[in-house]
Amino acid sequence: MASTATIVGLLGGSLFWLGRKFGQIDERFKRIDERLELIDKKFEEIDGRFEEIKGYVDDRVRRLGNVFMNYQEFFVEYLASEGIIRNGQRELLRNEVRRLLSLGLPNPLRKEEIERARELVEKDELTLEEALELRELARKIAWEIGTPDAWRLHIYASIMVGLAIRKKMRKEEGR
Repeated sequence: MASTATIVGLLGGSLFWLGRKFGQIDERFKRIDERLELIDKKFEEIDGRFEEIKGYVDDRVRRLGNVFMNYQEFFVEYLASEGIIRNGQRELLRNEVRRLLSLGLPNPLRKEEIERARELVEKDELTLEEALELRELARKIAWEIGTPDAWRLHIYASIMVGLAIRKKMRKEEGR
């Protein structure tokens, strides 16, 4: 049988060998951790860049939407103020708008805003101030919902602004 010294020697050598192996494994894990930290930093940089790009794209889309909205308002107001858009066309659009306003609209819109828009749509004639108020509500609804129906409300509101301008111009001209 092996002596105690031999067993202790083998055990000590084995423990020394295991200690070195664990040290090597520990060193490898440290290098892996360092690489993972570098990768995490790169991902943070990429995330930051994506946020910058998203902000840029969101800004451009918002600007493009505003350009479209302003063009649409001007064009429709002009057509209505010149008498090109008639009551029958307005009524067709008003029926579409009534359907939209009868649906449940998303949370960003306050109940009072939707009710006020309904009230203004139900009026056959609006003052310029009321028409402008309706258009502001329509802008908000169009941006929040973004559906064709919501944009029809915006067109309708722009028609009402144009008609109110036409009425005001005629009144000022004495007709």
